[in-house]
Parts: sequence; structure tokens; C-alpha cells
Amino acid sequence: MTSRFIRARLVIVFHRHNDIHLIMEKELITALSLGIGLSASTGFRVFIPLLIGGIASRFGFLQLSESFFWLASNTAILSFGFATIIEISAYYIPFIDNLLDTITTPLAIGAGTLLSASILPVDNEIARWVIGFIVGGGASAAVQGSTTLLRIGSTGTTGGLGNSVVASGENVASVVTPILTLILPLLMATIIVIFLFFIVRLFFNKRNKRKS
Repeated sequence: MTSRFIRARLVIVFHRHNDIHLIMEKELITALSLGIGLSASTGFRVFIPLLIGGIASRFGFLQLSESFFWLASNTAILSFGFATIIEISAYYIPFIDNLLDTITTPLAIGAGTLLSASILPVDNEIARWVIGFIVGGGASAAVQGSTTLLRIGSTGTTGGLGNSVVASGENVASVVTPILTLILPLLMATIIVIFLFFIVRLFFNKRNKRKS
């Protein structure tokens, strides 16, 4: 009777352990997906995804790690909102937009790293920031690089007249991408990864053609 009881307890403990392990895996996958989507959005605009992330956290749609609760504070949301207005307006000024790309590239990488790190369920702070930089910073840098090249091409072909169209597209993408990421994180992360894969592949193909 005792041995049966012990075996039953071991089975229950084993199943609970597996359930906890599966839950942790799902949380990590969801967090990484959210990190990719939100971070990639900062490649379009730096402050809009931060603003959306802060508001989403305030209303319970995005779970931040405890040390990043300040992203949902009144001060942070108001600051992101003010910075968003300035950033959007500045990108409609010809030639200033190209200058902004140079300035905002490191800011976008920093914002992508911050957003990704803020939602990772990782206790080790060093690991959190390293993963955040690789996942978030990498996604942001790739998107920012592609939009910068697009704007340079627009400036060269239209003399800057077509840049407002590019800016409008970026504004829409910087709003739609994080919202859809919050709703469908796995799907958006998959789409973004596939998009970035083709962008990187296109870049290396052009580079190899130039060398040859």
C-alpha cells in the first residue's frame, strides 16, 4: 500500500514538473515572439512602439518584468508621446529625414533591446540584456537598415519628393506592427523573421554581384 502511494505521488510530481516545464517554454516562446515584433517596430519609428508598449502594459495587455514597470509610468508614456510627435513631424522634412536615419539607428537598436529585455522571463540580468540585444537589437537594426536604404533610394530617384510617402508607410507600419504583435505574437514573429531573411539574402546577393 505504501509503495503504491509513493509511486502515485511520484507520478503526480512528474506530471506537475512536466506541466511547469511546458508552461515555462510557452512563456519564453511567447516573450521572444513579442520581443521580435515589438523590437522590429522600432526600426520604423523609435518611440511609437515604446509608447504602444507602455500603454499596453498599463491596461494589462503586455506583461513587463518588475524592473521595467517604469515603461508604463505616466512620465514614460507622456515622454514617449511627446517624442513620437517630434519624430513623426521631423521625418516629413526633406533631407532632415536622411540625417535622422543616422541619428535614430543607434536609438532604434537601443529601443529594440529595451523592449525585448523588458518582457523576457529570465532571472539573470546579464542573460536578459544579452538576449535582448541579440533578438531585439538585431531585429530593429535589420528593419532600420532596410528603411534607410529605401529612403536613400527615394531621395536619389525623386530628389526627396517621394520621401513623404516612405515616411507615411513607416508611420503606419510602426503602429500596426506592434498592435498585431500583441494580438498574434507567434504569427507576426514568423512573418518578420521571414521578411528579415529575404532582406539579408537580397543584401548578400547584391554584394556578391558587385564583387563579381
